[in-house]
Amino acid sequence: MQETSKALGLSKDQGGVILRTALRILEKWKATTEQASSVLRVSRSSISRAQQGKSVELDRDQLERASIVLNCHASLRLVFDNPENVYGFMGLENHNEFFNGRKPLEIMAQGDLMPLFEVYKRIDAFCGGGELVYSSSPWDGMK
Repeated sequence: MQETSKALGLSKDQGGVILRTALRILEKWKATTEQASSVLRVSRSSISRAQQGKSVELDRDQLERASIVLNCHASLRLVFDNPENVYGFMGLENHNEFFNGRKPLEIMAQGDLMPLFEVYKRIDAFCGGGELVYSSSPWDGMK
């Protein structure tokens, strides 16, 4: 049985706030509704309810996923000063070994929790002394 936000000590209102915040970030990353649904493992109707400001009860997995989105965003804000980079990074091809030319958002939208977490770990590593290597485009050769 999956623990819900209520069982985890969160109200449905708090679950809705968390979901809305994650959805706003995903929207700024240019995620489609289908991608957002897959990343967060929530239904389109839950997305719609959250966007309308209604309460939404989330289970532990959904809260974890929303937390990963929020943490990715926080890490990107530490790495980049420019909002275009903060929000654009997730939709651009990355040639780092892990990404292999794929977009971070594409990997996250596969729906599995581990790739979602792996994307976060790679982004977070940039903050902890990881070096970003730029070529002619700021996104080519990112390491």
